[in-house]
Amino acid sequence: MKKTIVTLAAFGVAAAGPAAPARAGGPARTDGLERFHHQPVVWKKCTLGPDDQVGRDLDKAGARCADITVPLDYANPGGRTITIAISRLRATERRIGTMVLNGGGPGPALDMPPYMRGLMKEAGTRFDLVGMDPRSIGRSTPVDCGWPTATWIRSAGLGRASFDRATALARDLARRCGERHADLLPHISTRNVARDMDVVRAALGERRISYSGGSYGNYLGGVYATMFPGRLDRAVLDSGIDPAVWGGLLAKSMVGANERAFARWAGWAARRHRTYGLGTTRGAVLGTVRRTIAESGREPLRLGRYRVDDTVTPVVLLNLLQEDRDPARATLADAAAQLARAAAGRPAPPTGALKENLEFLLTGAESRYGSAQSALICGDGGAPGDPEYYWREIERNRAEAPIFGGIGHNINPCAFWPVEPREPMTRIGAHARALLVGATGDTRTTYEGTRILHGLLRGSRLVTLRGADVHAPYQIGYGNACVDDAVHRYVLTGRTPARNITCEK
Repeated sequence: MKKTIVTLAAFGVAAAGPAAPARAGGPARTDGLERFHHQPVVWKKCTLGPDDQVGRDLDKAGARCADITVPLDYANPGGRTITIAISRLRATERRIGTMVLNGGGPGPALDMPPYMRGLMKEAGTRFDLVGMDPRSIGRSTPVDCGWPTATWIRSAGLGRASFDRATALARDLARRCGERHADLLPHISTRNVARDMDVVRAALGERRISYSGGSYGNYLGGVYATMFPGRLDRAVLDSGIDPAVWGGLLAKSMVGANERAFARWAGWAARRHRTYGLGTTRGAVLGTVRRTIAESGREPLRLGRYRVDDTVTPVVLLNLLQEDRDPARATLADAAAQLARAAAGRPAPPTGALKENLEFLLTGAESRYGSAQSALICGDGGAPGDPEYYWREIERNRAEAPIFGGIGHNINPCAFWPVEPREPMTRIGAHARALLVGATGDTRTTYEGTRILHGLLRGSRLVTLRGADVHAPYQIGYGNACVDDAVHRYVLTGRTPARNITCEK
């Protein structure tokens, strides 16, 4: 469903006092929003042009699309407006209600209804499934800063020169956004996305909505439940984020989980040395990878038209460390083998997922993706602005996390963001009969984050997938029958399990 790319959060801290009607964590007021809540919704075909594959797929599935008008600034609902793009796939069986979808990122969600209908099986036919692109993303008043890369995520590399290159890139990316979108950036935040979602609810004529969110979408669900108590019916929150570490602390918290999952992948690759040539033991495979990164630090690896240095090589590996099923592990092993050949000075024109990732990381073909993601993450929270802060953290953790520590502790554009957050981040805490799903080996949002969010959402239940290295196990279609059955029973009946559930891989 989604591109195979990494999604991390930037360094974030609560900023100055609120400039919008609602206090952080309190019920949201609707002053002046009546015209938005009662606007007519005009449904239309989803295809926008000959190159619009997303629109064609939605139209083929029978979905329709619409643009919902919302205030740019909820503190001034009589001022400038923007549009939020939604898609809807109507229920075909006895209808339960409307379910809004978000697949994380932060990234687009317009494409999700057909995918989720298939994933949800019988439950999928009982809901109007609504995909909503968050503001700044996809078709919802998109932000495109003209970046030379599709993401701000880089490693600090192996030395100060590499870190300085990563710092210069982060500074340049932030500058580009400030120059192009100074009018929009102050109003892009998860709190405003939640407000937009509630306008969508009202415009669709729903007293309450159901919701399914994974990764960032999980965090958005917690923010919505807190800001708009009583307006959620069923809510499936897959792979949670500890709200206290949303921002740069999230990336830091992910480092250990990724190092451990990568070591387990190395054991898998060692058993297949005759196929990939990376080493016959776990230690040998890890040694090959570390040498590859070291070589890319001495001189960028030549992979076709791309030059890959030590700020990029670890990011490719992280991007492809998606989950622990054999096809995903094979994809990572194939890319690691191509990188190792290049490090040995052998011809290595990139193919497959490696080629896709290098295009994503080293060209501006998908500038809109990273631009919009950073606008939302940096809009939620600021970041320490002193590069030395990050350098000290990188050096302190280098030995413990030799592959991914340089990513988790590195600087990013939020350190140089041209606007300050308009209001503090939401202090999540609400009564919500939600069902949370988390895998113990989650490599993107750690299992501990899911457990913490479960504790903050009173009345929720937790489904744990034990022994799996996978992010968003329900939404990606990992295929664990125990997890899937628990989710589908809850969505169909609206009743949470009597107690938390543990499923085995």
